Amino acid sequence: MSAALELNDKILTPLLPQIAEKHLGESTKILRCLGGGSFGRAYLALTPSRGKIVLKAYRIPGMNEDEAFQLEILQKNTDVPMPQVLFTHTDDTAAVMGMGYIEGKNAMSAGFLRHGRRKREAFAAAVVDGILGWHAVRGEKYGYVREPKYASWREFYREEIVTPVMEGTAPLVEQGKFKRRWYDTLRCATEQFDAIVDEPPHPVLIHGDLNIMNIMAEPGSFRLTGFIDPWGSMWADREYDLFQLQNMWGNRFGLYEEYKRRYPLTPACDLKTAYYAAINEALAYLRSGVMFAPFNALWDKRLRKMLRRQNA
Repeated sequence: MSAALELNDKILTPLLPQIAEKHLGESTKILRCLGGGSFGRAYLALTPSRGKIVLKAYRIPGMNEDEAFQLEILQKNTDVPMPQVLFTHTDDTAAVMGMGYIEGKNAMSAGFLRHGRRKREAFAAAVVDGILGWHAVRGEKYGYVREPKYASWREFYREEIVTPVMEGTAPLVEQGKFKRRWYDTLRCATEQFDAIVDEPPHPVLIHGDLNIMNIMAEPGSFRLTGFIDPWGSMWADREYDLFQLQNMWGNRFGLYEEYKRRYPLTPACDLKTAYYAAINEALAYLRSGVMFAPFNALWDKRLRKMLRRQNA
């Protein structure tokens, strides 16, 4: 993996407009930082001909190219707006993608919690409509969208995700960088891998990171305005796309329950999505070096609860 790049506002604020101008051929002004996560930091910018655009800087070189590829294939297979890729750029100082701007706020914004039941239900229905567009697309093989090569989901998931997570977190426990409790929960679940992770009938296209921070809506009406920021998009088990719907306060909007109402899922889906989520949080930490401990703790608690229920 390439060395991580620094995501520093003092460096990026003057650098990103220069990169954008080189690719777009017009002046670009940073308006404000939109926020960031484990792998990137995004900025709202203004151009004379395109209006508002987003410039996103990435911690890991190559992730800009990966996300651009993911956005383009996901955009073709949903009716929900997604950012149009304008350019990608990588050099020794920055890995960047320029893209179109999606109006609205992400659904993590606290103001959305004030909306009543009917608006929350309409929002959940629109989100699930968009996801089902992806899940209607069948692939030939399982794996990351750029290079699916596995005939079996279980083989791909175990070899490419679970094994690296378990091997990568084990030494971190001894170093005090990953809680032993979390590792023990993952180890206990992984010992029951065959009982938890089943083989789906076929690969489907998934977003990979559709939590409420990556779902945009109009604040007043709670109308869905777009999906953003895929990470780890795959040809996968459709149920892998569902754990993020429960992240943060996604359950307050009924996103997971709406999907379950609309599409029949496997009997062990609640346990499986808790396992997927806990493994994913550890994977994000290993790849980015950034720990969001409350999310690890949340999914550790949920997975322990599901394991107790399974083994009762």
